[in-house]
Amino acid sequence: MTARGFIIAAPRSGSGKTTVTLGVAAALAARGVRVRAAKSGPDYIDPAFHAAATGQPGLNLDSFAMSPALVDALAGEAARQAELVVVEASMGLFDGIGGEPGRSGAAADLAARLGLPVVLVLDISGQSQSAAAVVRGFATHDPAVRIAGVILNKVASERHRTQASEAIAALGIQILGSLPRDGAVSLPERHLGLVQAAEHPALAAALEDLAARAAAYIDLDALMALAVPLAPAGGTPVALAPPGQRIALARDVAFSFMYEHLLAGWRQAGAEILPFSPLADEAPSEAADICWLPGGYPELHAGTLANASRFLDGVRDFARTRPVHGECGGFMVLGEAIEDAQGVSHPMLGLLGHATSFARRRLNLGYRRAITLADSPVGPAGTRLRGHEFHYASVTYPGDDAPLVELGDGQGNPLGPAGRRRGQVSGTFFHVIAVDQPLE
Repeated sequence: MTARGFIIAAPRSGSGKTTVTLGVAAALAARGVRVRAAKSGPDYIDPAFHAAATGQPGLNLDSFAMSPALVDALAGEAARQAELVVVEASMGLFDGIGGEPGRSGAAADLAARLGLPVVLVLDISGQSQSAAAVVRGFATHDPAVRIAGVILNKVASERHRTQASEAIAALGIQILGSLPRDGAVSLPERHLGLVQAAEHPALAAALEDLAARAAAYIDLDALMALAVPLAPAGGTPVALAPPGQRIALARDVAFSFMYEHLLAGWRQAGAEILPFSPLADEAPSEAADICWLPGGYPELHAGTLANASRFLDGVRDFARTRPVHGECGGFMVLGEAIEDAQGVSHPMLGLLGHATSFARRRLNLGYRRAITLADSPVGPAGTRLRGHEFHYASVTYPGDDAPLVELGDGQGNPLGPAGRRRGQVSGTFFHVIAVDQPLE
């Protein structure tokens, strides 16, 4: 099948994009529509909620980190597997970084490249007719980006709704719904965003509430009618070559930050994923030829991990003969110790010499470019990569291991050497999204 699609965006973060996206996706899935949801930009948490709402794997589309050909292929593959593709923007519609045109990381890049119409979610608390000026600005800001409709959020009264909707309708832009301020459904949050879908205390009930709210206050038929066809998939470029034939992958609520497009690409290339749970004190499979520790929340489970002897001993034994790689939280666990939020230090694997702290927080956030300084699971020496950093943990003791990558920000400004490597063990706070490929 070939799907139709649209983008749900907003002028800024906190406008209600995620709850609207989840409500729309869950409501349409309940109708029997085969929905695939995607997140614009680097984000691990929202795609897990998308997957729960649709029953289909989450997906990221990132115009900065992914080549245009990779964006096209991933969007086309999603279209082949679904009837409707709903893309949720991050931050504001046009928010990204300066540099290469079309590769800012903004959802507007996806709207222009894929030809997808944009539905703007507007939080109109504290304004009424002035909302039309916001819509006018977004509608005229970039002629390659089409604002096809508006959903009003946090509407205080019928009078409030009428004033805002009439002013916006005068622009010739369709009002697709209005969500009242009363009865709004919120999702619990923590330091890296929403509490993970797997940890939500009543996720099914929350999604049912969001779906019911969307069905009651949004014209779902009109929303589907404005969707446009997505081109079907061609060949899929490799985002990142599989690091091995059989990949032991840590997978639980402490190690959940793994991009679906990477796993799908590895499987497509013939690799086998062998998941194991460090929190359940499981060791990596002896059948694996590489162990991958992704990011997540090890700082919240440091005590449990420090006492998981089968996990710790199993990874140490594995590292004697085969490569082990850690990203962000996985990198923290590869070190000597993690200091938790209460200032208690917990011993970790000790396969690298650094130590990290969540008590001494410092936000590191942004797109990154990296060049590998040695052969490792993310590629041979000299491999150029694109990805991001998002963590609060700080390095309290750097150790004396050699650096893994030379790091730069999204615009290529040098940030210096980063990550660590020792023998077959490597790690970095940097999350890989794709190998660096030129603009097409």
